[in-house]
Amino acid sequence: MAINSTGLQPDREADDNHHASLPTLAPDVVEALSSTSLRCVECSTLYPAIEPGQPPRYRCDCGGVLDVECEFKLPQQTMQAATEVDSMLYGFDAEPDGGTPSAGSPWRQIFDERAANPPIWSISSDKMLLDGSGVWRYRELILPAPERFVVTRPEGNTNLYPVGIENCGSGRAGHRHIGAYAGLERFFLKHEGENPTGSFKDRGMTVGVTMANMLGAKAVACASTGNTSASLASYAAQAGLQGIVFLPATNVAGGKLAQSLAYGAKTVQIEGDFDDAMRLVEQVCNELGIYLLNSLNPFRVEGQKAIGFELLQQLDWQAPDWLVLPAGNLGNTSAIGKAFRQAYNLSLISHMPRIASIQAAGANPFYKSFKQGFARRESVQADTLATAIRIGNPVSYTRARRVIEECDGVVEQVTDEEILAAKTVIDRAGIGCEPASAATLAGVRKLVAAGIIKRDEQVVGILTGNLLKDSKTGIPQTVGGGSVKATIDAVRRVLAQ
Repeated sequence: MAINSTGLQPDREADDNHHASLPTLAPDVVEALSSTSLRCVECSTLYPAIEPGQPPRYRCDCGGVLDVECEFKLPQQTMQAATEVDSMLYGFDAEPDGGTPSAGSPWRQIFDERAANPPIWSISSDKMLLDGSGVWRYRELILPAPERFVVTRPEGNTNLYPVGIENCGSGRAGHRHIGAYAGLERFFLKHEGENPTGSFKDRGMTVGVTMANMLGAKAVACASTGNTSASLASYAAQAGLQGIVFLPATNVAGGKLAQSLAYGAKTVQIEGDFDDAMRLVEQVCNELGIYLLNSLNPFRVEGQKAIGFELLQQLDWQAPDWLVLPAGNLGNTSAIGKAFRQAYNLSLISHMPRIASIQAAGANPFYKSFKQGFARRESVQADTLATAIRIGNPVSYTRARRVIEECDGVVEQVTDEEILAAKTVIDRAGIGCEPASAATLAGVRKLVAAGIIKRDEQVVGILTGNLLKDSKTGIPQTVGGGSVKATIDAVRRVLAQ
């Protein structure tokens, strides 16, 4: 079988001569990934991160999804000094077992020092860009990639807005309305819509495209409801790779479609929904040797852990009581939960936050499974105006179920009407978000009303996408009831309404 132009072998069971056709991995790539493995979340089978002479692996032989396991290594130049300081001042080794956070933790020192580097292209060195990135700042916990392969815009460093009734502060009266609506005294919203392409997907895509670079891929592909495709198209263009995206032919927000086209990705609209597109792209990537960058790819999900690490750092490593986020394909639930667990094991935080995953009532398979005690996996025909979470068969179900069980989390559903009402509150506060993001606030309000989240608990909510991603939903199509005459009297009448 001849290798195609993408540079990756299309068939794991190909002819005996296919090894010669695969890209030769650079020695520093082989070395970097030598302590990284992939473990099946279903049967626990362990695979190496790269298998010589074989294409990338996205699933276990049993069909289960994979999770990345990596040995965390302190940077060599700081390891000895950090160990000596910790042993002298705090009585534990450089890599503790968890449960006792300390200002002397070597990991905390490293991450806090790196955060001081501004991620500004015009004045930053390559290392400063990595340190300033809200993903690669935590690179030892994300992906051991040689710096020359890293593709960063840079991403991350998104705002954590204090919006609670008590913690809002002066000069932000509009933000306090969000806390009042939720019924929370200490409430923060972390806006991932402030990433380069306008959504949290950039966190995972910088890692996924970097991995594609390391493997010598020439093309990358994904199925998407819009945000993943926009992010892939941007990062692929920066890396000089061919981006290929598969989108449902209907119900994709125009702003997201425009991004994919503008960045030069080959954009294929298919008859069917996201789940149909996901089945197709997995087949295409396996048969044509294209590198897959959906959350089925465990390395892409690793990048999304940085949301958790960054919000903890913004809170001075004081873990909140709750983390609440929208839930579609469940990559964020999986990734952020994993980040919290790793932060606890490294003694960066003293307790694991509880996680609440919020689904749209019309796209609620995870909620249905949760209500049955996860006795069986559910799937649905998804239908919601929150297009970013319109997914009926989430890829990361098993990973996310494990997170919810580990942290004593919950799964809730909210209606489209509740989502639009919450979106209006966020928009009118001057923050703004796409509809799927507003599921967070709608879910918080519902959980507070039910007494599951207490009014005095500290809560962080994730907004996943920018308002401009889907600017038409929930916005009146006319301004002020229509046009008026260009006179001062006409203006007075409008303002009096």
